[in-house]
Amino acid sequence: MTEAELIRLCQQGDEAAFETLIHRYENKVYTLCRRMCGNEQDALEAAQDTFLALWRGIGGFRSDAALSTWLYRLTTNACIDHARREKRHGGRISLDDEETGVTLTDPAPQPQEALEQQELQRLLREGIAALPAEYRQVLLLRESEQLSYAEIVEITELELGTVKSRISRGRRALRNYLAASGNFFSDAASKDLAYKQNHDGKEMRAE
Repeated sequence: MTEAELIRLCQQGDEAAFETLIHRYENKVYTLCRRMCGNEQDALEAAQDTFLALWRGIGGFRSDAALSTWLYRLTTNACIDHARREKRHGGRISLDDEETGVTLTDPAPQPQEALEQQELQRLLREGIAALPAEYRQVLLLRESEQLSYAEIVEITELELGTVKSRISRGRRALRNYLAASGNFFSDAASKDLAYKQNHDGKEMRAE
C-alpha cells in the first residue's frame, strides 16, 4: 500500500492504516526525539505526542505536501514543548562525530587516544544537550538529518536568515563548550570543526 493510500484511509478514520503509518516512521521519529530530548523517557513521551498530533491533524493534511516534512515539524515541536513543560534543556544526546564536523582520522587509536575520543564524544553530547532547544532543533536537522536549509525552513516555518543564524550560533556555542573543556581537544579536531564553521559562513554569504 502506498503512503498516499494510507493517508487517505487515515483521513477516513482507519486505525489499522494509521498503525501501519506509525510503523513506517516510528524509528525515525524516536531517533530524532532521543537526540533532542536527551533521555529515553522524555523521547518516548515526545514521540507519543508526535503521533497523537499526527492522528489529530491528518484529516487536514494536504496530499501535495510531503508527509515526512510535516512529521519533522511535529516531532521537533513536540520535543521543544516537552522540554519547556519539564523545564529541561539538558541530557545526553546520541551524536556521531561527522554530524558536528569533527573528524577523528585514526581508525585504530592507541589506548590513550581512544580515551580522548570517548571523552570528546561525551562532551559533544553534553555540549549539544546544553544548547537552547531552538538551536538544538535546527542544528540536529542540519547535521544529524542532513536536511537542506530550504527543508529546515519548511519544517520550522522560520525565516531562512533565522535558521542560518541559529545554526551558526549553535555551532559557535558548541565549539566554545569544547574548547573550554580541556586540552584533550586535538588540533586536528579543532581545525576540522573550525573549517566546518568557516565553510558554512561562506555558504551563508554566498546564498
